[in-house]
Amino acid sequence: MSNFPACPQCTLENTYQDGDNFVCPDCGHEWPAQAPADESDEGGGVIKDSNGNPLADGDTVILIKDLKVKGSSIVLKKGTKIKGIRLPEGAGDHEVDCKTDQGAFMLKAEFMKKA
Repeated sequence: MSNFPACPQCTLENTYQDGDNFVCPDCGHEWPAQAPADESDEGGGVIKDSNGNPLADGDTVILIKDLKVKGSSIVLKKGTKIKGIRLPEGAGDHEVDCKTDQGAFMLKAEFMKKA
């Protein structure tokens, strides 16, 4: 097949390169083709959304996937706009602290895109 990487979001291998990005036609996810540059940025503590855009405190983001909340029946729906995010230090694997109509949550940046 091709030597392109599998999609980091849906893990399917039906990906192709479009300019400077890789694209997954199955889920529509796009990510930068320059993975080594992203790895060097992680050491600096830069938190990026699903499209590779850097996030900052106070940004507005949109969820790109339905997220089930562990231990409850709450589902955060795809397309939900979240305003005023926070990026706390040392938060573990959940990089973004936010408040929605359903409550306060810690989310992973890979499930959101900058609005």
